[in-house]
Amino acid sequence: MSFGKNPHVAKAEAAEQKARDARDEIAREQAWLEAARRWDRAAERETDDKRRQLYLDKGEHARAQAMQPADTGAAEANDTIAGPVKPMPVKGKKSFLN
Repeated sequence: MSFGKNPHVAKAEAAEQKARDARDEIAREQAWLEAARRWDRAAERETDDKRRQLYLDKGEHARAQAMQPADTGAAEANDTIAGPVKPMPVKGKKSFLN
């Protein structure tokens, strides 16, 4: 354990990254709320007023992110690019689809 460092800052940053990488809406929302709780814990342990206010602001921002709907534009674009998957024909064998 390192002395003088606030361990909740790294945990809050990891929770934010987890929220950004989340695949579904519920996981994203829960990760943002976890990040907000971690930022609050970091603010409670902080002795410097400027950093305490910074952590509180980051906690508020994380809560706002949790309440916003996810950006679905990229996901919809990925769905339309691939299209339906067709089985590949195998030489010498008859396909039950043909």
